[in-house]
Amino acid sequence: TWEGDLGIKVYGAIYCARAVVPLMRQAGGGRIINITTPGGKAPGAGSLPTSLARAAGLALTKAMSKDYAADNILVNSVCIGLIKSGQHERRYEAAQERNPSQTLDEFYDAMGARVPLGRVGEAREAGDLICFLASERASYITGTAVNVDGGTSPVL
Repeated sequence: TWEGDLGIKVYGAIYCARAVVPLMRQAGGGRIINITTPGGKAPGAGSLPTSLARAAGLALTKAMSKDYAADNILVNSVCIGLIKSGQHERRYEAAQERNPSQTLDEFYDAMGARVPLGRVGEAREAGDLICFLASERASYITGTAVNVDGGTSPVL
């Protein structure tokens, strides 16, 4: 539902930020890293209401980055595309009814064929970026949204 998507994807981020920002201010700064998909930047057909909620989350990231920069609170988004996950394993299990001989690796290979890099990403690849953004090495990065999608997104 529209309310459910906005509640989880937008208000969830707002409530979390409201809870941690006072503590980050007391600590002299911190990092907020919102997780979304490239669909917030370039929505596909039939993606409502999710794409609207994702775009709102990206706008929230940009607005918070400006509002909290003076407090040394850096705010960024990571836009995660096709990544091996439990969600895709559940889709694989559902697809087994149509194609019982297909292995999980074959399932991922078929999905990866649509990705410019030719494969589905690993969770650690998104995790590495998130860890970097949370580190002091990213102390001059705020208000940006980075795609981790193997080149799939049509926009930067």
